[in-house]
Amino acid sequence: MRGSGLLRTAAIALAVAVAATGCVTRDDNSAISVTDESVPVAELSGLTLNVGDQKGNTEALLTAAGELENLPYEVEFSLFTSGPPQIEAATAGKIDFAVTGNTPPVFGAANNAKIKVVSGYVGSGRGDQILIPKDSPIGSVEDLKGKKIAIAKGSSAHANVLEQLQKVGLTISDVEPVFLQPADSLGAFQQGAVDAWAIWDPFTALAQDQTGAKTLATADDSYGFGVASTTALGDPKRNTAIRDLTERIARAAKWAQANPQEWADKYAASVDIPPQVAAVAQERSLRPAIPLTDEVVESEQTLVDLFYKSKQTQRKPDFNGYVDRRYNDELGPYFGT
Repeated sequence: MRGSGLLRTAAIALAVAVAATGCVTRDDNSAISVTDESVPVAELSGLTLNVGDQKGNTEALLTAAGELENLPYEVEFSLFTSGPPQIEAATAGKIDFAVTGNTPPVFGAANNAKIKVVSGYVGSGRGDQILIPKDSPIGSVEDLKGKKIAIAKGSSAHANVLEQLQKVGLTISDVEPVFLQPADSLGAFQQGAVDAWAIWDPFTALAQDQTGAKTLATADDSYGFGVASTTALGDPKRNTAIRDLTERIARAAKWAQANPQEWADKYAASVDIPPQVAAVAQERSLRPAIPLTDEVVESEQTLVDLFYKSKQTQRKPDFNGYVDRRYNDELGPYFGT
């Protein structure tokens, strides 16, 4: 991808997106306990698992690592622009499973989403940044006061903005958030309609490579999560398929760690971006599987509290009620950093 490549990537993502999540009212899902019933893998023939994805993420990784070969079931991937629409789709029964960043499950929990976090991943937050134009006079997070920031609502970028502002004694009310999905954020950023853009890789790496965007702030290390709909988890066949798929994702992440250049090359081809940009994005965005420990859940609860305190959500749920550790044992062999 050259020249207009960043715009094309974002436009593709927008074109295949479904409607973003809204602040809807539902029965509280946190107390729901879903029975863990499974079937022999041989009985999955004829099943189609519906998986939410973002451009260059789950499907690209599984394909590169060879983990989509000889599947005992079918997988249909649906593309979304960010994590929050995936959570909404899972709640609506449109998808069974998706991998998201640390914030979409938090935002979903606050909106009573019908989901459970079933797998965890850890990684560097270096690709999750607040960017400013190369000629911007803004020199610090404090300088964002009164400025417009493009953010995908309920995404890891949203959390990064809240956390960065909190570090310097500011709140979201001190800035002007402009809630846009990546494609629209890109246009606003390039046209000077916003003063800063909170975004993640590969958009971060592309913007830096092609527009000279500067880093104002970088997120701390954070988690990613495999999220399943409660309906899918309650279906023995879909539960079995999701268990198998999470193992394949964990193995694929191990493969990517062991073969960084091959993964970067395949990733670049899958999303049509320059190899050097792909290498930067993937070097700082790999996420090996980790157990869903109390520490991980507490980290998410901290985000729940921050979103509520910042008046970005109307509920402060117990995040532990949205976690299901049924796959921890099977994923154990793949845990590690």
